[in-house]
Amino acid sequence: QVQLVESGGGLVQAGGSLRLSCEASGGTFSRYAMGWFRQAPGKEREFAASINWNGASTYYADSVKGRFTISRDNAKNTVYLQMNSLKPEDTAVYYCAAGVSTMFVRTTPFQWGQGTQVTVSS
Repeated sequence: QVQLVESGGGLVQAGGSLRLSCEASGGTFSRYAMGWFRQAPGKEREFAASINWNGASTYYADSVKGRFTISRDNAKNTVYLQMNSLKPEDTAVYYCAAGVSTMFVRTTPFQWGQGTQVTVSS
């Protein structure tokens, strides 16, 4: 099985930027679609962004479109989430996930990371 470890979360002022990383070990990273999800206190986990196996196709939730960018480096077994123009409502635990396709990473990922906290102050 693949293991996923997120990093890069922290505290940032509204309007600022953060870059999250998710490093995979085990499995065959280049075969997996990857996604980022987030969960705010008291709310259900929600989809944020996904990327296909070779990085040629990306998809974003409306709430982050134009502000967040997902990318991957298969040579480093890592997927990134660049977050710009952050808002207080972006505050959440951010999780990366692996799936067999972009459709299935959004609905039924087969592996999750442990999450990293992002807090945006006003």
